[in-house]
Amino acid sequence: MWLSEFEIVLRDRVIPNGAVRIENGRIAEIREKPVGNADIEGGGRLLLPGFIDMHGDMVEREVEPRIGVHVPMRIGIAELDKKLASCGITTAYAALSFIGASVTSGVLRSEAHTTEIIGTIAGMKDHLLVDHRIHARFEVTFTPAIPTLRKLMDAGRLHLISLMDHTPGQGQYRDVELYIARIATERGMSVAAASEVVGKRMAGREGQGDVLNALQDLSARAQAAGIVLASHDDDTLEKVELVHGLGAALSEFPVTLEAAQEARRLGMRTAMGAPNALRGESYSGNLSARQAYEAGLLDMLASDYHPASILPAVLGLAELRGDGLAAALTSANPAKALGLTDRGAIEPGLLADLVVADPHPVPRVRATFRAGRMIYGDGTLASAGKAERLGPIAAERLPAA
Repeated sequence: MWLSEFEIVLRDRVIPNGAVRIENGRIAEIREKPVGNADIEGGGRLLLPGFIDMHGDMVEREVEPRIGVHVPMRIGIAELDKKLASCGITTAYAALSFIGASVTSGVLRSEAHTTEIIGTIAGMKDHLLVDHRIHARFEVTFTPAIPTLRKLMDAGRLHLISLMDHTPGQGQYRDVELYIARIATERGMSVAAASEVVGKRMAGREGQGDVLNALQDLSARAQAAGIVLASHDDDTLEKVELVHGLGAALSEFPVTLEAAQEARRLGMRTAMGAPNALRGESYSGNLSARQAYEAGLLDMLASDYHPASILPAVLGLAELRGDGLAAALTSANPAKALGLTDRGAIEPGLLADLVVADPHPVPRVRATFRAGRMIYGDGTLASAGKAERLGPIAAERLPAA
């Protein structure tokens, strides 16, 4: 199958008007010019590698759309699968938490609930549009979850583990007053009541024993199983050095520029949220993804909580630095970081995971292909001879390198 008349984004440059041939689910050939008798004509649209989303929180809310209101898990997961495909995501790591039931999360992120979600995704895997994988979010202050993590690792159910500590007063929630105000707003509490909840969480952290031995054991097991280890919300040089010593290869959502710089110095890759990059700021008042990108310290973008942010965030960053190659943040870079050697770029031999997009007037994903099969289309990408003619776009879309 030939896809022709596309602006093709490669690892190191952009082909203004070329063609790609797909055979047996993989990219077989790339040409610098359009071909005749193509199966699909792009009319000048962008052709990007499929997005690899290494951290998406959405599945929890799909199965519990309102607090205490649960829908059948298979329905929620299938619905999320459609949304991810429509946003250009071809490989998705569901970021799932292992913590005790709490005031702020109820059973949504409980150990039992999360384990059930993982089992359901595994059972549906062959019937879903997107390649779904599991990103286990381990709250270091909840060591009772470690036996469950061990079982899931032994069963081959986990693909990425991140170490995190959401206790207020450090990490993501360094600004305690801002965090209290957020809890009060989200939960409909008074500031005084929210302050009491936050105070108990902070006191609970102080009551935790030394978890270093448990983390070292978890890290050793993860490395033995070939599971990538990440750290979450690094805010100090000391924390970056600690998690690096434990074997963490990724720094997710570094809170400060200094932490991102230290992670890079130690050879760790960094990941930040697409909503942060799109908005230009963190909702928690932390490091801006745009600032990190301009400083050359951003390696990957993740959907975080909003998959529709990925495409416009990538396009925005491409304009920010002017090299047109920000797509690597959601394809080649995460593929390399996560050990996915069969995808992540538009190159012969790799899986034909592709995204067709229009940047203007509003960034839109028009079609998504996984292994050469269209898993999403909005009806605007027609067969040869019927595609809408958009005219030259190289100068006004992703600039050529």
